[in-house]
Amino acid sequence: MRLSHWNRRRFLQCMAGLPLAGAASCSLRRSAPPATTRITLAGQALMTWPLCADPYPGFDEVVDELTGGAAVFTDLEAAIEMPGSGAPTREGGFLHVAPPSVLPCLRQMGFNLLALGNNHAWDLGTDGLLATRAAVAAAGFGLAGTGRSLAEAAAPGIAPGAPRVALVSMATGKIREGAAATATGAGVNELRMTDGGLDETDVARNLAAISRARGEAGYVIACLHNHQWGEDMAVTRPWARRFAQRCVEAGADVYASHGAPLLHGIEVYRGKPLFHGLGSLVFQTRTAPGHYPAECWESVIAHCEFEGTRLAGIRLVPVAMNEVGDDPGRSLQTRGRPRIAKSADRARILERLVALSAALGTTLRYDGSAAGIEPA
Repeated sequence: MRLSHWNRRRFLQCMAGLPLAGAASCSLRRSAPPATTRITLAGQALMTWPLCADPYPGFDEVVDELTGGAAVFTDLEAAIEMPGSGAPTREGGFLHVAPPSVLPCLRQMGFNLLALGNNHAWDLGTDGLLATRAAVAAAGFGLAGTGRSLAEAAAPGIAPGAPRVALVSMATGKIREGAAATATGAGVNELRMTDGGLDETDVARNLAAISRARGEAGYVIACLHNHQWGEDMAVTRPWARRFAQRCVEAGADVYASHGAPLLHGIEVYRGKPLFHGLGSLVFQTRTAPGHYPAECWESVIAHCEFEGTRLAGIRLVPVAMNEVGDDPGRSLQTRGRPRIAKSADRARILERLVALSAALGTTLRYDGSAAGIEPA
């Protein structure tokens, strides 16, 4: 469906929830429109203190934005500290450990699908990794990326509800010795890199998992937690683009990457969206203010609308996080909180994402207040 200039603007206004002039409504006035499915993706969640226990101005607006998709997805970048967890395997500011209360909070925020395959899954050792997986499952999430064996770690997870949305989760870079799953040992679904290229055995395993998910679910998300940044974490590497494309060729409807804590561009390949870097949604890092560039405190929530398996449109909602805690006496608990970006912050985030995506050959429609990809 091709839209006129006026209809394109109306589409973006409606997708952004903005009022229309006069008596116009947000109906696109098509006869017997096909059923649509929304898949919502957010930046990674480094939540070490449950936001729900300490609501703040702007929190409800974030929750409203996240709620309602068939799948609402993030990457949990912390090990859950349970009675059966092991001792910490690292020290200092990069130990990511969270209490069990963050899980019902993530559910309250709207999430129902979590990627666990990342470089912090092993922060409480193998026992902690398995305890986290069990706690996430008990909290009602679909999950993928870790397991009691490599086969389980690579297996697709399914979001609860209908239509069925599957997730294949994997990680490359900074997976420490002992953290990767093996044929008989628990760990992370690692995608290794050797001699500057991806290990084809690992690639084949994950592409096969995506193909399997294609046969088990109506939609498939492939997620790579990527710490193979090279010299600049803000640059999308050619190998990463090609791997994302191969995931689509194997059957993925959406590709998402986390790891680098800042936005990368969006690519559309064979009609499927590739989010090469979604940044963070919650960033409760213990690092000192100034450790990360300002761009690491900005991201987007991405709503992908499908008609059947055809991508009908993407709506991008900019998010800003506070680098300095709202309460100086509780800095860690009150920093890295997401709020829907407004005014100049909104414009800056979306304009940067438009430029990043243009470098990957993707044109995002942006009218100064809303950005997205309209139906083709």
